[in-house]
Amino acid sequence: MLKIAYSPIYKYELPEGHRFPMIKYELLPEQLLYEGTVREANFFHPTPLPEEVALRAHTKTYWDKLHQLTLTPSEERAIGFPINEKFVWRGRHIAHGTLQGALFALEYGCAMNIAGGTHHAYADHGEGYCCFNDQAVAARYLLDQRLAERILIVDLDVHQGNGTAHIFREEPRVFTFSMHGARNYPLRKEESSLDIPLPDGLSDRPYLQRLRAELPRLFDEFQPDFVFYQSGVDILESDRLGRLSVSRAGCRERDRIVFDLCRRHRTPVVACMGGGYSERIADIVEAHANTFRVAQDLFF
Repeated sequence: MLKIAYSPIYKYELPEGHRFPMIKYELLPEQLLYEGTVREANFFHPTPLPEEVALRAHTKTYWDKLHQLTLTPSEERAIGFPINEKFVWRGRHIAHGTLQGALFALEYGCAMNIAGGTHHAYADHGEGYCCFNDQAVAARYLLDQRLAERILIVDLDVHQGNGTAHIFREEPRVFTFSMHGARNYPLRKEESSLDIPLPDGLSDRPYLQRLRAELPRLFDEFQPDFVFYQSGVDILESDRLGRLSVSRAGCRERDRIVFDLCRRHRTPVVACMGGGYSERIADIVEAHANTFRVAQDLFF
């Protein structure tokens, strides 16, 4: 069964002026249920991430600043959201959803998180709408518990996974692969295990050609026994921030390539939704829904 992490706390109320499409976290599960792609039984509601687990990837100082609401104004600006108790608890639920999803993936082959993919969070600070780095926390947990020995993080959000790359910069058991817009955020990139910077305006064919040229080789050479997939849909041509020109069909084919490789190599995978900033919320929800549809078709 495809297990999906979701909690109502994912939909965070932002002050006037913020344009992050939080409503997608409410609309996406509704759409999947309405069309019959999943049933209520597919969803699980993650509990908050325990402190001792969070500290596998984050510093105690950062944890305390978040929970005591003592981040400096510049640290809050770097995250981009107003920091309050609900925002911190939201981040803990999302991060634990990815970890709990990883345990389900070990059992069923694939699991999903309606949110997650918060790849701009570093060990000691947050950036780019990201509070806790959910995939880093989950990867550390799997390694520490000896549930995985070689983890591949496939980050196909349009923005480089800078926080993830920095956290695992000296960890040979984790391979970070980021295929992202070369001129997009963050301005200063970190060094992933493999970075594929893409030019503005890149369309379906060259995007998919590049992915097909790189990803199968990583499976053959690194031989991961677990995969985390950051499946941001901000690569779409309709995205306000993405600057690429990938169609919805191209984005769906990207998902199929990743999931099919995991299935054929019998490698458990957790997919997290990442970014998506198209003007029409329907474009965002439909592209995210495709990720779930492909996973359901291939694995179940």
